[in-house]
Amino acid sequence: MSAATERTADERILRTSPLRKLLSRPELGSVVGALAVFAVFALAADGFLRAASLSTILYASSTIGIMAVPVALLMIGGEFDLSAGVLVTSSALVSSMFSYQMTANTWVGVGVSLLVTLAIGAFNGFVLTRTRLPSFIVTLGTFLMLTGMNLGFTKLIDGTVSTKTVADMEGFPSAHDVFASTLTFGGVDFKVTVLWWLGLVAVASWILLRTRAGNWIFAVGGNQDAARAVGVPVTKTKIGLYMGVAFGAWISGQHLLFSFDAVQSGEGVGNELIYIIAAVIGGCLITGGYGSAVGSAVGALLFGMTSKGIVFAEWNPDWFKFFLGAMLLLATLLNAWVRKRAEATK
Repeated sequence: MSAATERTADERILRTSPLRKLLSRPELGSVVGALAVFAVFALAADGFLRAASLSTILYASSTIGIMAVPVALLMIGGEFDLSAGVLVTSSALVSSMFSYQMTANTWVGVGVSLLVTLAIGAFNGFVLTRTRLPSFIVTLGTFLMLTGMNLGFTKLIDGTVSTKTVADMEGFPSAHDVFASTLTFGGVDFKVTVLWWLGLVAVASWILLRTRAGNWIFAVGGNQDAARAVGVPVTKTKIGLYMGVAFGAWISGQHLLFSFDAVQSGEGVGNELIYIIAAVIGGCLITGGYGSAVGSAVGALLFGMTSKGIVFAEWNPDWFKFFLGAMLLLATLLNAWVRKRAEATK
């Protein structure tokens, strides 16, 4: 056996040090950033640490996090989706208008919305894999089509830019309980979206770390040609990832509908960038092959703390986008440093 072979064999049986494990975690940078932001607002805002304030922060984070989780998985797979924001609105509009126009139980509209939303996600993945076009072009096209369809169909069917209320329809109370209810734990009120968010993080983490599909996602994001050469179903994996984003959009869309009873057709534009920012802050690389579901959750939490912390601290909210951009740059730089340190410890 050669010396090189012996070294390779020895390296395979060496135990990974705790420091190396820590430095190799994609979410390390976002966790450090979250602790820093938490400390800043805890000192700057008197009401930041109140239970009611933390509940508000978690709600704001969960509405972003529900979408940031599947968007993070998609980015790990090497793609991104510019239509994710308006797809949330499309999901809500389909559910509302189908139930109202058909005078059906709202759960019928919810089910139809799920099928339509998943079909749009599958369409994105199918076009992407069949044409080999960049995801930027494919999903930008879908974004524009959905934006026009949301407005056009709403005005055509309802005569205005918003849907009719579904609050008095059969099935609304139970659907509200599932998608928009408020739960009380220890005397503190929490929106049910927090449970949806945590559930998605748990499922996504299990998929990434414990299943063959998780290995496929990392492989496709790292090098899809090499992944295809070793038998990874690249087409199915990418279509599945886009359908995952669609599923998140469906949950968010139903929350939007059953929280406010009606939907404005122009909502959602621009939110896709927020989801991508949360995933990037959480450690995902634009180039794919690296990231975690937990990191996206921390990125969403950072967004929630910043957006609400500025209000609690009574700072000028005009500076919010500045802080968001600064966090994005700092998190990206910190993630790059973490990766270099992790590689240096190998």
